Amino acid sequence: MQGYKISTDKNYLDFEVIYGFISKSYWASGIPRQTLETAISNSFCFGVYDSHDYQIGFARLITDKATFAYLADVFIVESHRGKGLSKWLVESIVSHPELQGLRRMVLATRDAHGLYAQYGFQPIKNPEMFMQIWNPNVYHELEK
Repeated sequence: MQGYKISTDKNYLDFEVIYGFISKSYWASGIPRQTLETAISNSFCFGVYDSHDYQIGFARLITDKATFAYLADVFIVESHRGKGLSKWLVESIVSHPELQGLRRMVLATRDAHGLYAQYGFQPIKNPEMFMQIWNPNVYHELEK
């Protein structure tokens, strides 16, 4: 996309931009810095950068790069939205050479179903097969 680039090189990631967005997000509000640092270091990450190499977007996958991936923490900063960057980011992820042949790629979203559907994501057909341990307040409990 003209004036932007996507990279999987973690050396380019700007943790302050990532933490600034994710720690205020609906899905990870209050996440401790160390927790997010650990998550990023153990994930396959995609950074989106403007023409000045400032980070303006991010996504990460928890994956073995062979059978399964969980897409998480996808965002484009407010000032760069409406330019098709989130579409380009998701397209870059699902078409990435290291992620081909996966049996399953999943994600959770509150409000972006239409975006992800454009790239093949569908509601889970048999949700009764899936189970979870869900602790939505874990970051706030850690503060106590």
